[in-house]
Amino acid sequence: MSNPSHPVNITLAITGASGSIYAAEILRALNADHRVTKINLVPSDNSLRVLAEELNLNGRNNLAEKLLGESSSKIQQHTETDIAANIASGSYPTSAMIVLPCSMGTLAAIANGLAQNLIHRAADVCLKENRPLLLCIRETPFNRIHIRNMQLASDAGATIFPTIPTLYNHPQTTTEMARNFVHRVLAHIGLPQPGAYQWQPD
Repeated sequence: MSNPSHPVNITLAITGASGSIYAAEILRALNADHRVTKINLVPSDNSLRVLAEELNLNGRNNLAEKLLGESSSKIQQHTETDIAANIASGSYPTSAMIVLPCSMGTLAAIANGLAQNLIHRAADVCLKENRPLLLCIRETPFNRIHIRNMQLASDAGATIFPTIPTLYNHPQTTTEMARNFVHRVLAHIGLPQPGAYQWQPD
């Protein structure tokens, strides 16, 4: 983002890859950040199954409140089928979009411009408007199709930001690992977080 002192409007998409803890941590960080004025949250249908399996959260209703443990006036939740939503238009002032976690299916759709649902369309809008788009992919190992789609998305202007946790900060819990990763993602779009770990060599 060119000027984080301006009101910050973030689109956060959650797709059906493993890694729900990352989604929960980034939503908490964005909600707590006073620079962020609006969060457009789009969970895919497949993400709801993963959220149920990994975080024991069931259903679409009040998902943000379930993830945060409280309600938030900053968050507007959309269904992935709502192609008439605000974030589907280039005239809507989205500051950046983050897909976390990003499934290989979502990556493929974005990389090839399919725009089959709101997540794909919102990402397509970011690319055509030259706005930051971070795809936090989650899969291993990569096959050649995955690698080709990463290249296509990167060539189109997206940042490929794999969900690889750091170990040099000696995390003690999976939550700490996820939080440090989220801090790196937010720093990348001009939203450095207080207390974020910074490497200090001896």
